[in-house]
Parts: sequence; C-alpha cells; structure tokens
Amino acid sequence: MTPYEFISKWRTSTLTERSASQQPFLDLCELLGEPKPADIDPFGESYCFERGARKDTGGDGWADVWKRHHFAWEYKGKRRDLDAAFVQLR
Repeated sequence: MTPYEFISKWRTSTLTERSASQQPFLDLCELLGEPKPADIDPFGESYCFERGARKDTGGDGWADVWKRHHFAWEYKGKRRDLDAAFVQLR
C-alpha cells in the first residue's frame, strides 16, 4: 500500500468508529512495513486490538490497539474529539 492509496481509501470513508477501527490500523502497518498484531502476538498478550486497562482517572478503559511499552491507540471518526480520545486512553 502506498501513502496515496491509504489516503484515497480512508479520506472518503463514512464508516463509524466501531465498524472501522481495526482496518485503518492494519492498512497503516502494511504501508509502514510493520507487523500486524496477530502476526507477532497471536495470543494478544503484548500487542492486540481492544485491550482493556485501568484508567489514570479511575475505572476501566479500552484502547483500540495496544502494544505493551510502546503505544495505545484510540481510533476516532472524522471531526471527533481527540482530547476525549486521549483521556480515554489515559
């Protein structure tokens, strides 16, 4: 996948967050030549989709994609509140 193909595919998407949170990440892995979660961690112990975790502010939260000691990713649709996504990840 090229950067142009990625942009063309996702610029026009009208899918909701729930129906499109994993595919853009998989396409991004392909674009960057990075392994996909299930390719390197089939058990989801250190790299997976939909990882539950304790929030800084208390209670439980979810990350759409999570890689231990690297990152957590919260997908939001177009024109959604990215500050709220960050709070959700923390």
